[in-house]
Amino acid sequence: MKKPFSQKIIPIQPVPVDAAADSVFSLSDEQGKIYPRSVGGFFNRLRWVMVWVTQLVFYGVPWLQWNDRQAVLFDLAGSRFFIFGLVLHPQDLIYLAVLLVLAALTLFFFTAVAGRLWCGYACPQTVYTEIFLWLERITEGDRLARMRLDTSPWRAEKVLRKGAKQALWIGLGLFTGFSFVGYFTPIQDLAQQLLTLSFSPWEWFWVLFYGLATYGNAGYLREQICKQMCPYARIQGALTDMDSMVIAYDTERGETRGSRTRAADPKALGLGDCIDCTLCVQVCPTGIDIRNGLQNECIACAACIDVCDEVMVKMNYPTGLIRYSSGKGMADKLTPRQMVKRVWRPRVWLYGALFILVVSLFVGGLSTRKGFAVDIIKDRGTMARELGNGDIENIYRIKVMNSTERTQSYTASVQGLPGLTLTTIPELSVPATGIGSLTVRLTLAFEAAQAYRGKASPILFKVQTSDQDKAVAVEEKSTFVIPR
Repeated sequence: MKKPFSQKIIPIQPVPVDAAADSVFSLSDEQGKIYPRSVGGFFNRLRWVMVWVTQLVFYGVPWLQWNDRQAVLFDLAGSRFFIFGLVLHPQDLIYLAVLLVLAALTLFFFTAVAGRLWCGYACPQTVYTEIFLWLERITEGDRLARMRLDTSPWRAEKVLRKGAKQALWIGLGLFTGFSFVGYFTPIQDLAQQLLTLSFSPWEWFWVLFYGLATYGNAGYLREQICKQMCPYARIQGALTDMDSMVIAYDTERGETRGSRTRAADPKALGLGDCIDCTLCVQVCPTGIDIRNGLQNECIACAACIDVCDEVMVKMNYPTGLIRYSSGKGMADKLTPRQMVKRVWRPRVWLYGALFILVVSLFVGGLSTRKGFAVDIIKDRGTMARELGNGDIENIYRIKVMNSTERTQSYTASVQGLPGLTLTTIPELSVPATGIGSLTVRLTLAFEAAQAYRGKASPILFKVQTSDQDKAVAVEEKSTFVIPR
């Protein structure tokens, strides 16, 4: 007789929830305000280099001139987009889509290699938070001074310090909104309008909206944007693996934590290299403890590496207790050279190959552009009409978008049906970067039309520049309708 099957049951015990850890997932301010401490070091300097580079580009590019115009301008009213020597029309938005694909592939590539580099060094949220924190330190002092100021009663000094900070924040936010609108309205004209406060309604809206968004996100929301609103933290797990270089705490070397004097022997005390000073937590802009392992909230700013290395130097310990490493590197004690070799794995090669492919297609597409685009619009009010002599006439509008920065003349011809003729002068002059249209009439003789009665026959328009030495042609298909 078989023994009755006995199933092992794993009892589930209730575990008390850590309120501090649970607050990470709360939209309320249970965790309290974070006061990041200032820090020096290599990665801090690198982060500030990126702050300068990104802001010089953002604030400076609208003031650059190119061919007597703004170098980068998205002229929505004129349906034209100027990017240095490149002029795009709405029909060219495929290039914008390709640029977005390139941005995504770049993000995937660097995330697979080294985690959230974008978040730590180039993300606008990180950059502006760093700038706003710098302004806050100028007016209110470093971490402890700010904490004391916030808990002190309102006196003249507090009002002055808080007022100066708010003035700097608001000024920077409004200047950021002004610069943003300068990409859509010529910024020199916008500056003239600023002197008389004569912005249009939509310009007022976007200057104030973008300025308020900068002020609120970088001044108050700060880490909550990264922890609660940004989706990138949630998808990075799909882009990284055990060979991705991330910020890691060396648990084997650091534990057990404990304070001690500089002259003490940690091994004799049964301690690791971590002196539990909590400076790595104090400098973290998102308020996490990297010693608990890599977390979604870590933006890879490397502030904890800089401050930990400073402490290790003061204690006469080797640096690198917190460092860039990989999961495999930590587990198998790999050397930096070995970890770098493992970084170049199939997914990284795939992202790199796709990036090169898309760049090649993008450059190839730009290099083969004709300098103008053609759109053939058939008159839908009268698809076709029969003239008094029996000839069949169709009317079309040829729309030409000149992507060059000089006035161009164009001529049109048609082919596809024997006996098909143009009965209007097929010549058009279009101003630089402008759009012109020409109405043309096509006529098919009565005798030639008999074989095509009741059909819509394909025809081909050919539009070319009038420059005989360097004529460029664009062909567009259409149809010629012959009634029954």
